Amino acid sequence: NLTTMITIKHLGTCSGTEPTENLHHLSFILQVNGVNYWFDAGENCAHYAHLSGIDVMQTRALFISHPHIDHVGGMANIFHTINKLRGRYRRQLIDKSLKVFIPYKDVLDAVKLLVSRNRGVMDDIYEYNPMHDGVIFEDENVKVTAIHNYHLRESGQNGWHSYSFLIEAEGKRIVFSGDVGCPYELNALLEKGCDLLMHETGHHKVKDVIDYAVSKNVKHLRFIHHGREIIDHTQECLDLVKKSSEKYGIPMEIAFDLETIEI
Repeated sequence: NLTTMITIKHLGTCSGTEPTENLHHLSFILQVNGVNYWFDAGENCAHYAHLSGIDVMQTRALFISHPHIDHVGGMANIFHTINKLRGRYRRQLIDKSLKVFIPYKDVLDAVKLLVSRNRGVMDDIYEYNPMHDGVIFEDENVKVTAIHNYHLRESGQNGWHSYSFLIEAEGKRIVFSGDVGCPYELNALLEKGCDLLMHETGHHKVKDVIDYAVSKNVKHLRFIHHGREIIDHTQECLDLVKKSSEKYGIPMEIAFDLETIEI
């Protein structure tokens, strides 16, 4: 049997900085068997997705790691784009409504108000799903497991509102860190192996993430959600990543906007 390829399209690879040339806030789409699974929603993601040839109407689910603006700033435009495309081309979403997994329902309600202005145009576009530890989504293509992290410095007494994800598809295990207080918060998601770790560097040094990934026998490492280290010292970081990849025999790359990889 031929193995189906998993495709990841980076729509934004930057952390919540001021506007930065050629870098937009974090968002990526994972595609399996022609179906899109959207993770985080930085400010330019719907624009990039549609104009880069992604069929937005083939999107089944949207997963938001936490409600900071660099992860949700483009949500309204995702819904607006869906509404405009179905109006212009008389097409429906693959499941008629988009499953949205988000830690704060208030954020989703605010987005609805922005887009619909009480005209009801969003009532059938999305289906709200609360976030929790454990398996939150599973279909014929992917299984998504969430685990809370300590990026928001919460105690958990009022619930958790920042998550990391394990995505299982076509026999592969992909971990998306979201934003974490410490890389070791991903231990539970990595304990059974990891074919690809996409780890944020908005709050962590590139060297520290490399050391962590190597210690956990990660098979492939990509850096996302770039902070000042990568933005201000891009070439030095590229050199460090290349040298480390050669040293440890592990593919490592710094991701940039509009790049596509296959797994």
